[in-house]
Amino acid sequence: MILVGVDGSRASLEAVGWAVREAVLRGTTLRIVHVMPAWPMEMTEDAPYADVGRWMRDGAESTLTDALDRAREEDGGVEVETLLLPGDPRLALMEAAGDADLLVVGSHGLGGFRGMLLGSVALGVSGRTACPVAVVRDLPEGSRGEVVVGVDGSPEGAEAIGFAFAEASLRGVGLRAIHAWSRPVAGSGPFALPAAGEMAQGERRLLSEALAGWGERYPDVKVTEQVEHAHPVDVLREASANAGLLVVGSRGRGELTGLLLGSVSHSLLHHAACPVVVVRQRA
Repeated sequence: MILVGVDGSRASLEAVGWAVREAVLRGTTLRIVHVMPAWPMEMTEDAPYADVGRWMRDGAESTLTDALDRAREEDGGVEVETLLLPGDPRLALMEAAGDADLLVVGSHGLGGFRGMLLGSVALGVSGRTACPVAVVRDLPEGSRGEVVVGVDGSPEGAEAIGFAFAEASLRGVGLRAIHAWSRPVAGSGPFALPAAGEMAQGERRLLSEALAGWGERYPDVKVTEQVEHAHPVDVLREASANAGLLVVGSRGRGELTGLLLGSVSHSLLHHAACPVVVVRQRA
């Protein structure tokens, strides 16, 4: 099952369209969820400000109806259900996604300030939800549709590789596996760092080892390996300009213990040009 959160914004309706197409690829169902404050759902008709509560409930139902209409416009064959939940949108979506294969949200919602690149809900659920989270924004013109995955040798990166291979296979597109590294090279004296060529060879080996075995599981997926001596955010952001999907782990090798979302994933959620999927390591 795929879960998509909506709030009435254009971005959330785009997320619904993307989620429907993903459900078609996977042959699964779609659940559309809207979250509103608890008090309008709990108040009685004779309570103070009952008319305000009724107005809010009507608005919530209208949001779900619009999202359902958008889903049916995209593909009438997907089984779709709607669900209205009380509480904080981030917490409610994370809990509702407990039995989901994928949580989908728009890149920003109605509550975002003009000029913000990423909404608080999208940022709040990414890296914190048990299942992978897709943050959807419009695809750039000229996208060639390939899946791009960031590889760093971390456990979360390994989960991201598996997700990316599966997605590329479902979509019938190629996979670009990118490992970017920005550690210093060359030096002199008793504590000299490895030379650039030696270090680059080690980084290429890291990528090859991370991909080992996946080609046998997905022989239909053409893989392009790319190793760059540059900051991962810069390389992956550039690759996203021509990609259909970017997949990253929630944390990398260099992140501090306890962080739920790494700095690279955080930056790419803000700046990638295509939809981004953040994959957590399974518990």
